[in-house]
Amino acid sequence: MMMLVEPVPAFRDNYIWVIGNNQYAAAVDPGDAGALQEHLEERKLELVAILCTHHHPDHVGGNLALSKKHDCPVYGPAREQIPAMTSPVSEGDVVRIEEIGASFVVMDIPGHTSGHIAYLGEGALFCGDTLFGCGCGRVFEGTMEEMHASLSRLAALPEETRVYAAHEYTLLNLRFALEVEPENRILAARREKEERIAGLGMPTLPSTIGLEKGTNPFLRCEDPGVIRMAEMHCGKTTSGPAEVFSVLRRWRNEF
Repeated sequence: MMMLVEPVPAFRDNYIWVIGNNQYAAAVDPGDAGALQEHLEERKLELVAILCTHHHPDHVGGNLALSKKHDCPVYGPAREQIPAMTSPVSEGDVVRIEEIGASFVVMDIPGHTSGHIAYLGEGALFCGDTLFGCGCGRVFEGTMEEMHASLSRLAALPEETRVYAAHEYTLLNLRFALEVEPENRILAARREKEERIAGLGMPTLPSTIGLEKGTNPFLRCEDPGVIRMAEMHCGKTTSGPAEVFSVLRRWRNEF
């Protein structure tokens, strides 16, 4: 049975990613139990695992109700308090979900939160609030240096890796990216395509690592044009890619 990945919209702009086949499903970051349960019942799927990337309520709010109803394991970052967590995981651990024939390696990617993790496998990356379509998450608990290092790790993954971010922020992020790189032709083409997709009411995700490397300013902190714009914005010479990232992130916070 082929593994499928479907987005379940939740709240204003969250996606709960449902990984499964025609019988079983695992859910990534189920903040809204009701939205996910409705999807499971509509598809006649049995929930066999919950995978959490970090502790924010819009990612874990459905854990208690769902795990109780379905009696399924809850995986989450070992360094964070995750509701109903049965299986704490960290860097290098492997999550095997036999019912859907899938395995995922855990990556520690701190920055957005101090214990944030991602799940990598089957050609897919479930990265929570670390990497977004054409953007990245805010740095709440970690440091700018940690977030830059985490994004650099993700950028080193195979370019065909599909990126399943947890929020539909792509169009907003594209506006900022074009401020940073107004002459980036790949970026301009992406905006046209993503606006067309969003206009049809469809998700702009998943992206790919290759597309992000060509268009996402937070993965392009070594590009001369990005460096120049960052230095123009902050009014001084930067000391390296991590500082360029820090300038871009603070700029985006104010954008």
